[in-house]
Amino acid sequence: MSASSLRVLSLIPPMTQLNTPYPSTAYLTGFLRSRGVAAFQEDLALALVLKLFSKDGMATLREHVHRIPMRQRTDCMMQFDISYERYAATIDAAIGFLQGRDATLSYRIAGRNYLPEGPRFASLDVYVDPDDPDGGDPLAWAFGALGTQDRARHLATLYLNDIADVLREAVDPRFEFVRYAESLALSQPTFDPLAKALAAEPNWVDDTLAALTLEAMDKHQPQLVLISVPFPGAVYAAFRIAQTIKRHRPDIKICLGGGYVNTELRELAEPRVFDYFDYVTLDDGEKPLLALMEHLEGKRGVSRLARTFLRQDGAVRYVNLQEADVPFSESGTPTWDGLPIDRYLSLLDMLNPMHRLWSDGRWNKLTIAHGCYWKKCSFCDVTLDYISRYETASAELLVDRIEAIIAETGQTGFHFVDEAAPPKMLKALAEELLRRKVSISWWGNIRFEKSFTPELALLLAESGCIAISGGLEVASDRLLKLMKKGVSVEQVARVTHGFAEAGVLVHAYLMYGFPTQTVQDTVDALEYVRQLFDNGCIQSGFFHRFACTVHSPVGQNPEEYGVQLVPLPEGDFAKNDVGFIDPTGTDHELMGRGLNKALYNFMHGIGLDGDVRGWFDARVPKSKVPRQFIERALYS
Repeated sequence: MSASSLRVLSLIPPMTQLNTPYPSTAYLTGFLRSRGVAAFQEDLALALVLKLFSKDGMATLREHVHRIPMRQRTDCMMQFDISYERYAATIDAAIGFLQGRDATLSYRIAGRNYLPEGPRFASLDVYVDPDDPDGGDPLAWAFGALGTQDRARHLATLYLNDIADVLREAVDPRFEFVRYAESLALSQPTFDPLAKALAAEPNWVDDTLAALTLEAMDKHQPQLVLISVPFPGAVYAAFRIAQTIKRHRPDIKICLGGGYVNTELRELAEPRVFDYFDYVTLDDGEKPLLALMEHLEGKRGVSRLARTFLRQDGAVRYVNLQEADVPFSESGTPTWDGLPIDRYLSLLDMLNPMHRLWSDGRWNKLTIAHGCYWKKCSFCDVTLDYISRYETASAELLVDRIEAIIAETGQTGFHFVDEAAPPKMLKALAEELLRRKVSISWWGNIRFEKSFTPELALLLAESGCIAISGGLEVASDRLLKLMKKGVSVEQVARVTHGFAEAGVLVHAYLMYGFPTQTVQDTVDALEYVRQLFDNGCIQSGFFHRFACTVHSPVGQNPEEYGVQLVPLPEGDFAKNDVGFIDPTGTDHELMGRGLNKALYNFMHGIGLDGDVRGWFDARVPKSKVPRQFIERALYS
C-alpha cells in the first residue's frame, strides 16, 4: 500500500487525563507515520485546562461571577471573589509547580499560607487527630514529616478543584476534570440531550475550546481529523470540536472513534451524528483508517470501507469489508511527538496509593498484548474486539519500542495498559529488559493467577515493576466461579503476597452487586479483604458496583446468572449499560457505603483487628469466614 498524501491530525478532546497524554492519538500517529503518512496530534483537553486555569482565566471567571446577582451566588463564588487577588497572583505559579517546573514552591504551598483555601480544603478536617488539642497535622498520616512535595501537590490539587467548582457554578454546570458533561452521552439511547446542548449558545468554555480548535487547524492544515473519544466524559467536547471545524473549515473530513464508540455506538442509527462527523469507525483504528484514506484519495469505493458508519441518502449505513486487521506486531511504536509532555499536571487528588499513579506523574502508556488471553469473565465485554482478539508481539520488539519511547520522551516510567498482561509475556519482557540493561519503572494490570509465582514476582520487580493491580472482584469463591474468573480467594492471597514480598504495591479491584450476591456474601467478602490487608497481601483497593453491559455474558445470557434484564428504552444512539432485576433483593447501595468506608480505613491501617459488621449502617449477619483463613492459606 502506497503512502497517503493526506495530512492527518489526531485530537484528544476534553476531558481525559491531565497528568499524561491519553495514548490513543500517540498510537494512531505512530502507526500512520510508520506508513509514511504526514500525521500530527494535539491534546485539546490539556490546552483547554491551561487556558482556563491561568491568570487571564481567573479574570474572566471573576467577570462571570460578577454577572450573577449577589443573592444567587454560592459560597464557592463568594469565597473566590473575596480571594480573587490571591487566586490571580498564584494560579500560574501553582500550575507551574504541578508541571514540575518549580519544585521549591512546595515549601510555601505546604505551609498553608500561600494558596487561598476554599471549600475543598474542608476535606482535610477528617484527618485531624481528635486527641491532639491543636488538631495536629491533618496530612501527617499520608505524607509524614518529609513528604513536602506530595503534600504540596495534594493541596495544589484541592486549590484547582476549588476553582473548578466556581467555574461549574458560574459558567458551565457540566464542567469536570474527567467526567465533563458525561450524562449527555453515558448509555444515552437518544441523541436529543446532546443535540440540545450543542444547539445552545456557547459559553466561555465552549468558546475557548473553539478557539483552540481553530488554532490547531491553522497550525497543521489537516485534510482529515481524527477525534478519539475514550469515555462518555469526552463526547460533548468532541462534538463541539467537530461543530467548530464544520462551521469554519467544511473542507476537512472528520472521523470519530475510540473506546466510547466501540462500546456504546455499535448499533448507531442516528443520522444527526453525521452533521458533525463524516465517518465513525469501530474497534482498532488502523485498518479502518487505511481504508478510509484510500477512499478519500479515490483509490477505494465506499463499499470497501472497514468497520465504518457513514450517512448516505439521509440514513446511517454501516460498511465492513472483511479484510485482515493490521497485526499487533505491525501497529508501530507510539509517538508523543507534538504533545507538550512537559506541560502536563501531576495532580494528587485521591490518597489511594494506586489511584495516585493514575493522576500523579507522566507515564508512557504501552500495550504488551492486544486483547485478553483469558476472555471468560462474565462481567466483561468479551464479545468485543478489544477483549476477544488476543495477539502478542515478541519481547524483543516490545523493548525496541520501550527504548524508542525513552529516547523520544526522556521518561522511563511506563504504564502497561493491557486488560490483563499475560504472565508469559511479562516474564519474557522482564528478561529482555534485564538482558539489555534497560532501566524503567512500570506498572500494569494482571490476573491473580497461579502462574505469578513468588519467583516471577521477584523477576518482575527486578525489571522495574513498582505496582500491579488485579481483580479480586467479589472475594467469594462461589461468585468467582459464577463469573468465570478462574481464580480462588486462596490463590489471590498467595499471588498478592508474593508480589508484596517482592516490594511491589498491590491494588485489588473489588466488586459488589453481582447477580445473586447476598448480604452474607458481601460480609464474607469484606472479611476476606480485611485479612488480605492485615496479612500484607494488598495495600490498596477500590470497590465498585457491578454494572451489566449488553456485550457481557451476563447481558447476553442473564438466565444463566439468575437475573432478568430490564428492557432498554427505544433509541438509535448509545447502548451499553443495562439494568437487571436480581431476585435476592439485596440492598447493594446500603452495603456499598459500608464497604467503601471499611476499605478507606483498611488502607490506612485502621480497624484491621475489628469485626467487619461494624462498618455497615444496618444489622448484618456475622461473617462465616474463619478469622485466620488468609494466614492459613499463606503459611500452611
